[in-house]
Amino acid sequence: MSENENLDNEGLDLNRLMQIRLDKLKELQKEGKDPFEITRYDRTEFSKQIKENYDMYEGKDVSVAGRIIAKRIMGKASFCTIQDATGKIQSYVSINDLGEDSYKAFKTFDIGDIIGLKGFVFKTRTEEISIHAKEIVLLTKSLRDLPEKFHGLKDIDLRYRQRYVDLIVNPEVKETFLLRSKILKEIKRYLDDKNYLEVDTPILNTIAGGATARPFMTHHNTLDIDMYLRIANELYLKRLIVGGFDRVYEMGRMFRNEGMDIKHNPEYTGMELYAAFQDYHDMMNLAEDMIRTVSQNVLGTAKINYQGTDIDLESPWRRVTMIDAIKEVTGIDFNIINTDEAAIKIAKEKEIIVEPSKQTRGYIINYFFEEFVEETLIQPTFIYDYPVEVSPLTKRKPSDKRLVERFEIFIGGREYGNAYSELNDPIDQKERFLEQLKQREAGDEEANMMDEDFITALEYGMPPTGGLGIGVDRLIMLLTNAASIRDVILFPTMKPLV
Repeated sequence: MSENENLDNEGLDLNRLMQIRLDKLKELQKEGKDPFEITRYDRTEFSKQIKENYDMYEGKDVSVAGRIIAKRIMGKASFCTIQDATGKIQSYVSINDLGEDSYKAFKTFDIGDIIGLKGFVFKTRTEEISIHAKEIVLLTKSLRDLPEKFHGLKDIDLRYRQRYVDLIVNPEVKETFLLRSKILKEIKRYLDDKNYLEVDTPILNTIAGGATARPFMTHHNTLDIDMYLRIANELYLKRLIVGGFDRVYEMGRMFRNEGMDIKHNPEYTGMELYAAFQDYHDMMNLAEDMIRTVSQNVLGTAKINYQGTDIDLESPWRRVTMIDAIKEVTGIDFNIINTDEAAIKIAKEKEIIVEPSKQTRGYIINYFFEEFVEETLIQPTFIYDYPVEVSPLTKRKPSDKRLVERFEIFIGGREYGNAYSELNDPIDQKERFLEQLKQREAGDEEANMMDEDFITALEYGMPPTGGLGIGVDRLIMLLTNAASIRDVILFPTMKPLV
């Protein structure tokens, strides 16, 4: 690192600043006052409790603990502000209350140090709720200076790499993750109330199945076999439906070896649920009601604003077939384009590049949708009835075997969920796996692998079943107004600096 790169905003060498703090720590240790030897501290209240219930706390002795984020020394009396898990609160500190030695020690404390503080609650002349300190103890010595004098860490890349600093200096970031926790709890509460059973399925798989995605590989030394981190939990959950559980769900980490952008992180949280004796229309009703209910319970409203666009989750969501949506936007009606040759011709006219192994009507319908329609779907919309080629695990439509009973949820031009009337015909399923293998042989690393055990499970009989998958991180982005998926994942995947 060059000398210029190693300077803080005031031009002081960061190593020098750290050395000053280290010297303070060594002096404390010489005096037998090593803060790192303290194992616990009895606190009675949090800052938010005190500030929201001042009438109850006025004049009462309290004990709080937190990080010093501001400090004003004024001779024999000073002010400092500490930040705890719930917010921040000011403290008045004087030599008369602490005594000369303790007050002298307090003046050496640095921004970022963690302290315990006991005193009584009062209001200053400016009506600020504060604590009149009677006792202060240093609990942890911070050896690094916080960035930008607590006005916020602005380097986006550094914020993701050092989330711990981001959480200290950008309070709104902590609020996002508090909301994340509430959203996850509300999703689970909703499903639990609908009699869905939460289950756990394997993360390490011998086959990467349940979705079209490129997997991460690893090796099991004892078994001497290659294994995959799961790209979906679908096939295991459907095995449980075969086994007699009527309603199951799982929320957990999924892993897809794909590119990274504002919508994608290789490691993300997904949720899938399955219900016996239901179909994709039932899943539409559930998905709409669940997202609306979660928004209402967490945010107090189902009418939100996402990145400057008003989104209405409250009104009935639009439902339109993929073919009709394409016709609305482009004027092209694939209901009357019935051959692969005609579809290829219209794709060429619209300058759609079609991979050699995907030159069929079904694949081209999907190309048209992704190219022309997806970004236009701003208000909540269910796009349903997909081509069979892009839906290898979905039941065909009885009225048109070229299509399947599948839908995806689109909000703000972005996909949030995927659902099927699940394919339960083992013969058809095996044929589709074989077709996927052809795609893999043609170079498509995201195509499904053959899962013989899943075929065996279907041969025992799976009832008609509806299934739904939700991209939980994307839903949290929507409900917290976050621009990037990295803003809602505490520790997103980052390329190492060295």
